[in-house]
Amino acid sequence: MSTAEETVGGDMQPWAEVTPDAARRLLVAAVEAFAERGYHATTTRDIAGRAGMSPAALYIHYKTKEELLHRISRIGHEKAVEILRTAAQGEGDAAERLADAVSSFVRWHAGGRTTARVVQYELDSLGPDARAEILGLRRQVDAEVRGIIQDGVAAGEFDVPDIPGTTLAVLSLCIDVARWFNVNGPRTPDEVGELYADLVLRMVGAKS
Repeated sequence: MSTAEETVGGDMQPWAEVTPDAARRLLVAAVEAFAERGYHATTTRDIAGRAGMSPAALYIHYKTKEELLHRISRIGHEKAVEILRTAAQGEGDAAERLADAVSSFVRWHAGGRTTARVVQYELDSLGPDARAEILGLRRQVDAEVRGIIQDGVAAGEFDVPDIPGTTLAVLSLCIDVARWFNVNGPRTPDEVGELYADLVLRMVGAKS
């Protein structure tokens, strides 16, 4: 099983919604190729070869290389929204919900680092319409974290003079994990998630 299949979101079958099997294999191959070589340096022949298929077979399932990137990006961003919304709507005070949101989001970026790199860093490779859709999902991501911070400020739990700026800083910390995390490094995704949750609570001045 490939890295892209094993790790994204901590799920063993992260692309279950992609059918039939050939379409899924091509998408997984595209994730790995885009992460390794970058979108523009990857050809449809590269993707098909990784999937053990002919280039002609790729076009049965995806009209263009961009369509593959768009689908990868949409699925990834929808997962990100789901992770953060679940934490935001969870039980507990704002500090507990923010810690859960950060630790979960960091685990996703560390455990699914191959996919997360493509999802987070290839946005500008999309055409205008696809990019607009993904930006809409990114605004939802921002809104979930910003809402938790606003709740904490309103309840007197957090001391945050600039809520939008702090939200951006929190998300930037989480997303950057996909760039540097090494599966052979000293920390597991869970450990990095716990560390970042503690750092973010300190950032917002959470009352202990």
